[in-house]
Amino acid sequence: MPSESSPKEFALPVLCRAAAIAFLVVVPLAVATADRSSGRIVLPLSLDPLPLAAPSDARALDTTQAAVRGVAAIIAKTFGLAVPQRVTVYLYGGRRAFEQGLIHDARVSPVLAAKLSDFAIGVGAQGQVLLNEDARDRTTRERLRLIAHELTHVSQIELAGGEGRGEQWLAEGMAEWIAFSTLERLGLDSVSRRRQTATSGVQRHATLLRAGLNLEAHGTPRAFTAWHLREGSRVTYQLTFLMTDYLITHQGLDRLKAYFASFRGSPDRQTNFQRAFGGTIAAFETDVITNLRAATDPATRTEPSAP
Repeated sequence: MPSESSPKEFALPVLCRAAAIAFLVVVPLAVATADRSSGRIVLPLSLDPLPLAAPSDARALDTTQAAVRGVAAIIAKTFGLAVPQRVTVYLYGGRRAFEQGLIHDARVSPVLAAKLSDFAIGVGAQGQVLLNEDARDRTTRERLRLIAHELTHVSQIELAGGEGRGEQWLAEGMAEWIAFSTLERLGLDSVSRRRQTATSGVQRHATLLRAGLNLEAHGTPRAFTAWHLREGSRVTYQLTFLMTDYLITHQGLDRLKAYFASFRGSPDRQTNFQRAFGGTIAAFETDVITNLRAATDPATRTEPSAP
């Protein structure tokens, strides 16, 4: 996933398990190890379900360990997501180190690693979060958003029982929704502000809705990557947020978690979507496009009456 202020936004397709945990403590499993020659720091963390209040002050999350600890507690306690017993966080000091980390730590092919490192600053994989620490936007808000986004992907993998399952546009939208909801709890942003910003972004990219979304063709990780690189990463991620926000508003977050969990029993994307949400992907696309057009087309808006 790239910087939110950058036009390059990406998160490696990964999905998660969401068994509810009321409380979560993140405890260091081992002392961080640093390999200066490779520009790499490794932070192995053990996650135990012990009582810990989710933080509400971002100032307390001033280190990577504290940030992962705090964000994990928030997504577990507030949203009922779960994380693996152990998560390893990898920090890289630049694009080249990040690319090598994708190859050696995340076991990504060299060709894909080269492509990802060109625009991604964070990747979530099975039990892993990989971050390029050399990103330009290093504000507290952006750092915590990125960690929340990638931890949501890690959690999705646990839920689905593996990587690359489910609709990728929905996995990305959920990760964005959880990330901004986490920032809202920390007083750094709000879901309503993100909704307004995303709506404005989609409005400026009118052709995206005019031609239809063809969501069924963009559900796989490879197809989604091609889509957001073609249409523009920023607006595509804004769109995934709005679609997921619409789905959660009408169906609830529990339905979304159940959808990903259904992949443990069946790999059928169409059937799992229909069972979870009561309609086909095509029907959902029709509904959400109607909603988005109404929200982004000035001609359809109702102006307030004059006093």
